[in-house]
Amino acid sequence: MTERVQVTRNDDRSARPRIQPLAEEQWDTRTRALLATANQDPGGQIPNIFTTLVRHPDLYERFLPFGGQLLHAGRLPGKFRELLILRTSYNTGASYEWGHHVPPAKEEGLTDADIERIPRGPEADGWTDLERHLISAADELHCTARLSDATWDALAAHFDDADLIEITMLVGQYHMVAYFLNTIGVQLEPGFANTGFVDGAREHE
Repeated sequence: MTERVQVTRNDDRSARPRIQPLAEEQWDTRTRALLATANQDPGGQIPNIFTTLVRHPDLYERFLPFGGQLLHAGRLPGKFRELLILRTSYNTGASYEWGHHVPPAKEEGLTDADIERIPRGPEADGWTDLERHLISAADELHCTARLSDATWDALAAHFDDADLIEITMLVGQYHMVAYFLNTIGVQLEPGFANTGFVDGAREHE
């Protein structure tokens, strides 16, 4: 049985976001405090994802520690974390997410060739067996909201229980972020590129 997943890509940077980032002149004391710990882009600016999400300060305040735990203090090796995030970015058509995670993916050891073949999926030549299983995990969670026994068993041979929990939560986190980014139309800032991001639909067998 073939399950077809239609992915709509939207990378029109000239399009106006549905909700604009909150301009600095509109920041109140609480907003400034919340944004003070946000990661800055290469130009020293706070990324649009944060200045948009901070319009809901209570949600922002609770979201950031959870995202930070997965991104900066998680158990997974950085290379595997970024592989899962980039595959999820591709699966969800989240070009903003992709653009922000290519640089750290390279820092963590993914090569240009690795990044270029992420859209080709787990069957692309060049992956190790473990990388192939991780990509399959991202795909299965995207399509069925669960891991197959085969993928679970393959990952369980390399990861402990806490790692396996983190894999599912990481993919889920970046689905949630993609829903926000794609729906609001958050625009990618100067200094980031969508290199390697592939438009179009794909199928899962």
